[in-house]
Amino acid sequence: MKVSELHSKSVDELKQERLALLREQFNLRMQRATGQLNKPHQFKQVRRGIARINTILGERATRMSTPVVEATVVVAPVEKADTE
Repeated sequence: MKVSELHSKSVDELKQERLALLREQFNLRMQRATGQLNKPHQFKQVRRGIARINTILGERATRMSTPVVEATVVVAPVEKADTE
């Protein structure tokens, strides 16, 4: 699944997708243990899919918990020192 598709989903949909990928990862481990795994590259794809979803969920959690603060800059006048 593309990242743009993941960004358009809600938090609940992302959690459901992550759960589905975790189940798929478990099934792949069982297939590997029984010698039935035909496509070992799927491990990498599923693991990265889970990581993508976790990253997006983390970004959303950080964005929601961090208050937006406007920064104000105060410039103090600089006094010249007499060097004479």
